Amino acid sequence: MLGGVALWSLWWVWLAAALALGIFEVLAPGFIFLGFSIGAALVGLLLLTPLTPGFAALLAIFAVLSLIAWLVLRRFFRAPGGNVRRVETDIND
Repeated sequence: MLGGVALWSLWWVWLAAALALGIFEVLAPGFIFLGFSIGAALVGLLLLTPLTPGFAALLAIFAVLSLIAWLVLRRFFRAPGGNVRRVETDIND
């Protein structure tokens, strides 16, 4: 607790977590952390409103928003036809 306020209820903590998860995504590309980063950022923006849900509700909102973000990212950035891209030729040939 920070001055009588729990850290999970502060908007800037969620936005800092989103930034940290975004940095982790750069270090381990492949949309592993990007959905979580977007979910944390949206929860941080939600906490800027007068609405202040409890800890369990925040975690549930974070989980749902992260899942939705991951599904949207998967839909827009997947390989055409759902296949893995195969490189048959070398650029040095």
